[in-house]
Amino acid sequence: MTVVAAWLRKQLAGVIALVLMIAMFLVGRPTFASQADRENLAGAYGFAPMSIAMPGGAPQQTIRKVNKAYKHIDAWISSVGAAIAMNDLDGNGRDDDLVIVDTRTDQVVVTPAPGQGTARYQPFELSHGSLPVDDTMAPMGAVPADYNQDGRTDLLVYWWGRTPTLYLQRSTATTLGADAFHATELVPASSGGGAYRGQLWNSNVATVADFDGDGRPDIFVGNYFPDGSPVLDSGKDGGVEMNDSLSNAVNGGRNYFFRWTAGTSGDRPTASFTTLGDVLPKDLSTGWELGATSVDLDGDTLPELMLNNDFGHDHLLYNTSKPGTISFSRVEAVRGPGVPKSKVLGDDSFKGMGSDAGDFNHDGIFDFFVSNITTPYGIQESNFQFISTAKSKDDLRAQLKSGAAPWKDLSAELRTAWSGWGWDPKIEDFDNDGELEIVQATGFVKGDVNRWPPLQELAAANDQVTRTPKSWPNVTEGGDIAGSQTLAFFAPDGNGRYANLSQELGLAVPVPTRGIATGDANGDGLLDFAVARQFDAPIFYQNTSTSKGAFLGLRLTHEDPSVTSGAGSPAIGAQATVTTPDGRTHVGRVDGGSGHSGKRSHAIHLGLGQNVTGPLQVRLTWRDRTGQPRSQDLQLTPGWHAVQLGTSAKEK
Repeated sequence: MTVVAAWLRKQLAGVIALVLMIAMFLVGRPTFASQADRENLAGAYGFAPMSIAMPGGAPQQTIRKVNKAYKHIDAWISSVGAAIAMNDLDGNGRDDDLVIVDTRTDQVVVTPAPGQGTARYQPFELSHGSLPVDDTMAPMGAVPADYNQDGRTDLLVYWWGRTPTLYLQRSTATTLGADAFHATELVPASSGGGAYRGQLWNSNVATVADFDGDGRPDIFVGNYFPDGSPVLDSGKDGGVEMNDSLSNAVNGGRNYFFRWTAGTSGDRPTASFTTLGDVLPKDLSTGWELGATSVDLDGDTLPELMLNNDFGHDHLLYNTSKPGTISFSRVEAVRGPGVPKSKVLGDDSFKGMGSDAGDFNHDGIFDFFVSNITTPYGIQESNFQFISTAKSKDDLRAQLKSGAAPWKDLSAELRTAWSGWGWDPKIEDFDNDGELEIVQATGFVKGDVNRWPPLQELAAANDQVTRTPKSWPNVTEGGDIAGSQTLAFFAPDGNGRYANLSQELGLAVPVPTRGIATGDANGDGLLDFAVARQFDAPIFYQNTSTSKGAFLGLRLTHEDPSVTSGAGSPAIGAQATVTTPDGRTHVGRVDGGSGHSGKRSHAIHLGLGQNVTGPLQVRLTWRDRTGQPRSQDLQLTPGWHAVQLGTSAKEK
C-alpha cells in the first residue's frame, strides 16, 4: 500500500489534469437538437422563398479583377460585397423597398420587395451622376437613413477603391427611380477632370447613430485593407498587403466617424458632415473591420459601438461623447475560471464577421450575437452569444464606466456556437411568441476544388509572414472553401437552448450568403427577411407563420416643423421597452444599420406572445432634435403604430 500511495502522490498532478480535461470536454463538447425536436419546433415557422426583380442587361462576373499581387488569391479578395437593406424608401408606411449590392454586376439596385407591387416603380440601378466611378472600385454595402434631414430616406454607399457616396432623395421627385436621387460625395474630394482624386479607402461596414447626442445622425465607417491600397486596380502590381496577424491584426484601414453639420432639400439636396479620423486610438482604429453594432446599452440615450474585426479582437466601446464631440472608452469582460481568452469580450481572437444586439433573457439589457468561423475539419472557432450578467442598468452603467463589460459567452451551452463560416446575423422574433430567433449568413467561396488544406496550413503560420500576399495559399476561381454552407436559423427550444432549423424550414440552400435584411414588407405583423448571396441572385423569404402571437410595431420619427413631406426622419437610436402580463421584458431599438452587410428596417418590432390583447404600457426613450434626452410612457394596443418624437411622444 505504501508503494501504491507513493505512486499516486507522484502522479496526482497528472491525474487531476486528466480529470479536468475530461470534465471540460464533457461540458464544452458540441451538442445539437435531435431531428425529432427540430421537426417539432419548425411547425411554428414558415418562409416562402420569392425571387427578387432585378434590372437586366448588365454584364455579369463571377470574380473580380484585382491587384496583380493578389492574383493568386483573387477568389479570396472577391469574397465580400454582396449586401442588402430593407426599408421604406417611398414613404408608403411599409418596409417594402430593397436596396441590393449585386456582386455579379457591381450595381447598387433599388427594387420593390416581391409581392409588393412593381407598379409603384420598376427596379433600377442607382446613378452615380457626375461622381467619378471606375473599374478599380466596387460597392460593398448601402445604408438607408435621412442624411439631409428633410424627412425622406436617402442612401449611403460604401466602397472598395474610394470614399463613400451619398444618394439624397430629391424633393421634386414624384416616384422612385434613378432620377429621384442626387449623388454627392460624403468626403469632399479635389475636383478636376473626370478622374477620382479623393482618398483611397476599402470600406466593409457602416452604421448610422447619433453618437454625440446632438439630435442629428452621425456615421461610422469601418475600413478593411489599409488606406491607400489599390486592391481592385488590376493595372498595378503591389502597394498592397494582408493582415499582420491571424489573431490580433492592427494594420488595416483606419476607422472614421462623420458628425452631421447641415443639410438642405430641393432638386439638388445637400448633406454636410465633418470627417473625424482620430476618435479611436490606433490599436482600435486599424483593425480589419467587417461588422459593427450600435446600440444604447445603459439607458443614457448615447449609443455604444461594438466593432467586429477579422483576424483580431472584437471591441466594445462605451460612449463618453458630448454634443459636438464624439468619444469612447474601451471596455472588456473579466476573464473567469475555465474561460479561454479567445472567448472573452474585448480580448477574443476569432474572425469576427458581424454582430447584432437583442435581449435574449428578458432582463431589459441588450445581449450580443457575433459571427465567427465555425467549420469542423476546417477552422473550428465558435460563434459568440454574449449574455449580460449585470444586475440592472444602474449596475451596468457603473461597470461600463469602470472599464468592465459584464457579458459572458454562453454559445456552447445555448447550442448557437457552431454553424459555418459566419457573416451577417440578425436577431428577431419571427413567430411573435416573445422569444428571439437568430438568422445567420454563412459560407465563403464556392467552387469545385477543396482549398481547406492549404488554408489550415496558413492558420498555423507565424504572424511574421501573413502580411505578405505571397505567403497566402492559392485561392483562385474554382477553389472551394465552405462553398456549400447554408443559412443558419437558431430557434429557442423551450428549454433554454436553441436548435438550428435551417434544413426543416427550407432555408438550407448551399450558396454562400453575406447580408440579411429584415422588415415587415406587407404589414401583417410578421417579419420577412431578404438575403444577399455572393455572386448569386438575392432571395426574399416571406414569413408565412401561422403563429397567433401578438406584436407591437413602432415607426418612430422625429417631430420637425420644417419637414412637410416624406415619411419623416427615423429617430435612430430611440428605444421601446414593454413588460407583458407574463412578466417578460421586451426591448427594441430603431437600428441605424448594425451587422455586416445586411441592414434591417428602421421600424421596431416586438413579439409579445399569445393572449396579449389589451393596451400595454410602452416606455419610449429618445433624444430630441436639440439633443435633450426624453422618455415617456404610452398606452398602446398590439399592432402597428406611428409615433412622432419631439419634446413629447405623440401618436400620428
